[in-house]
Amino acid sequence: MTGYTTIKLACVGIFPLVVSLTFASEAIPTADELQSGGAIVGQITIERSNVFDTTKPGENKSLYRLANRWHIVTRDLVIRQQLLFESGEPYSKRLVAESERLLRQNAYLYDAKIEAVRLKDGVVDIRVKTRDVWTLTPGVSVSRSGGENRTRLTLSERNLLGRGISLRFNYVENVDRDSTSFQFFDRNLGRSWTSLFLGVADSSDGNTLDVRLVQPFFSLDTRRAAGVTYLDDTREVSFFELGNEVAEYATDTDFHTAFIGLSAGLQNGWTRRWTAGLVYDERRFSPVANGILPALLPADRKFVYPFIGFELLQDKFESTSNRDQIERTEDFFLGTRLWASIGYATTGFGSDRESLIYRIEASRGFGSIAKRALLLSSSVTGRVDDGNTSNSEISLNARFYDKLSDKRLFFVTLDAVYGQNLDLDNLTDLGGDTGLRGYPLRYQTGDSRVLFTVEKRYFTDWYPFRLIRVGGAVFADVGRVWGNNPVGGQRLGWLKNVGFGLRLVPTRASGRDVIHIDIAFPLDGDASIDSVQILFESKRSF
Repeated sequence: MTGYTTIKLACVGIFPLVVSLTFASEAIPTADELQSGGAIVGQITIERSNVFDTTKPGENKSLYRLANRWHIVTRDLVIRQQLLFESGEPYSKRLVAESERLLRQNAYLYDAKIEAVRLKDGVVDIRVKTRDVWTLTPGVSVSRSGGENRTRLTLSERNLLGRGISLRFNYVENVDRDSTSFQFFDRNLGRSWTSLFLGVADSSDGNTLDVRLVQPFFSLDTRRAAGVTYLDDTREVSFFELGNEVAEYATDTDFHTAFIGLSAGLQNGWTRRWTAGLVYDERRFSPVANGILPALLPADRKFVYPFIGFELLQDKFESTSNRDQIERTEDFFLGTRLWASIGYATTGFGSDRESLIYRIEASRGFGSIAKRALLLSSSVTGRVDDGNTSNSEISLNARFYDKLSDKRLFFVTLDAVYGQNLDLDNLTDLGGDTGLRGYPLRYQTGDSRVLFTVEKRYFTDWYPFRLIRVGGAVFADVGRVWGNNPVGGQRLGWLKNVGFGLRLVPTRASGRDVIHIDIAFPLDGDASIDSVQILFESKRSF
């Protein structure tokens, strides 16, 4: 596609002169046109923005300039390494879009855009634009949900020296335990796509060591994957009834895996992946030392087994904003995904029983997230132990988004779980910590649950100090549980609440947390709960 640019030069003097120069240039076609026209990727420029754009009046403040000086911008090499295309390769609309999504997954970037900026002689130059967020975060937070408080002291750095490495020190005090922990995470170890996670925790009720070294299927066209994981965890766990602890046990978990994966890559819009590996899964249960509550112990179990898995994934993604965040690019999967795995544990491998272990997952999107979309996901998991069905669970999650205007959204979600012969440490809870906002946490327990939520979300232009986006919501939650409750207790049937709240989205801090400040009014329940529940917590979405 060719256009023309004209420049006129006028000189005023003894000899008036006007010179008109016209030269040909190539306008930038669309991504589809670049691909179909066989354009070749030329120069790739990385344009990295600091936390604050001091060229804007609202951000040209001394404190913001100081923050920029103290912040190390993500290094060029870190961003370039995550691009799925290189100079000299044919231009691919898919690889550009997928590279954007990969960059936006990083907690240290607020957003990422990739655009063609110049076309000449069939060679297209590409600009990658990113904006950093402040990643060194000392903090003190107090959150409240389900009538219980949680205190967190944190010191984290999610982009150490601009290299994309995350370090986190945590102290958490909540209803379950007091815990001091350290975490290290590098998504791209060295210059590879291998990730390393190390987590260590010293808690009032036990200790945790969690190590994961994994090269995943990081893109739709990735051909190989492999990894090993190691988890050693001890802790104390309580059973709840009407929000109160009524029984307890101690658990010691050893869970280790090793796997490899193979794929032929993306073909005709679909990716097929095979995975095989080994699993060591041992859970031991005992009474709590010096416990003050009755002991209720799940049965010990040990499974050692090989497994094989298959995944079918469609290349269908859409991007928008003002759905689960405020004024931020959000990526949604609207294709079809199927995943199935099966393993067989035998006493010959060291298991304590003969067991067939299975998992099936499926998801599908309908409509367009730009206007109206329904996202469905489901799973079927369980075991067949010595010929008997055990720990069988069927789950369904549905999310419906309906854009009413640029600033208003109607949102509905349904979350349902049906369980049969569940392990006692795998029961389902319903309460203030699981979405029924007007009730104490873990208010009802059973093996099956349904929760239905309706929200009207509001996205405002209020942007205090250019630090926090502000939104709001009015909501109603309805839910109940069925089935086995090992501690007995009263079944209260359907529980309902209504409420409203503020949503605060930090735009300069790392992560995608949304701060919820909610006031909920329970419409059912027993006489012991408060008529008004105040919740203050941080979540991953609106």
